[in-house]
Amino acid sequence: MAFRVRRLAPDDDRTDFTSGNIDLDRFFQRYAGQNQFRHHIGTTYVAVDDHGRIAGFATVAASELTVSRLPQSRRKRLPAYPLPVLRLARLAVDERHQRRGVASALLRAVFILARRMAADIGCLGVVVDAKPEAVGFYSRLGFFVVEATAGQLGDRPEPIPMFLELGAIPKPTEG
Repeated sequence: MAFRVRRLAPDDDRTDFTSGNIDLDRFFQRYAGQNQFRHHIGTTYVAVDDHGRIAGFATVAASELTVSRLPQSRRKRLPAYPLPVLRLARLAVDERHQRRGVASALLRAVFILARRMAADIGCLGVVVDAKPEAVGFYSRLGFFVVEATAGQLGDRPEPIPMFLELGAIPKPTEG
């Protein structure tokens, strides 16, 4: 099945989206629209199946990364001030579409956005705050762990910040 990736539209039906992660589902159903259309703090892209149903989503926002968070070997010739990055804030696939390439389609779209951002305004790469169970997934794509900033303690495990440099992002023709 082919999936088309596009921006979330105000009239998209998000009510029956179920990824298996209640926090991601709640964000998508309740907050993705207001973050995009009212507050303008992030944009959500959706993968839509042949029947027009939402199969998955990725929310992105402009962000920054300080060079001190990068491993020493990656800091060469980078300035000491905050550097522009694209933050992959959320990524989820509906349970009915998992393991069908939806996440890959969404990530390709995110990578295209990062390359466009680099050309238009500057972008060092993509940052994701990976849930512990997703670290292996992102590692296989070339993301590496960066130093965490101070977070809040809570009842949920802290996400693990990971980074993929622009040069390691596959070009659209590479797949």
